[in-house]
Amino acid sequence: MFWKIIGLAAATLTTFSFVPQIIKIIKVKSFRDVSLFTLFQFAAGVSLWALYGIHLKDAIIIAANCVTLLTILIVLALYFKYSHKE
Repeated sequence: MFWKIIGLAAATLTTFSFVPQIIKIIKVKSFRDVSLFTLFQFAAGVSLWALYGIHLKDAIIIAANCVTLLTILIVLALYFKYSHKE
């Protein structure tokens, strides 16, 4: 049970790690401080983690990484929305 709680805590922290960045991008309507390469690299890593979770049939790994990927896709969408304004 202890390790499930650790896993859930880790999943929660990483899953929502990009939410503050999304809020900042929307607030300032700027993408200036965000590395596009880092986003693509992180998206690739999260995708691989989700595949690994599918292989293990681990719902925590699958859900956390799919939600994280969704937040990264939101950041990428905001990039394309605001990057032409800079």
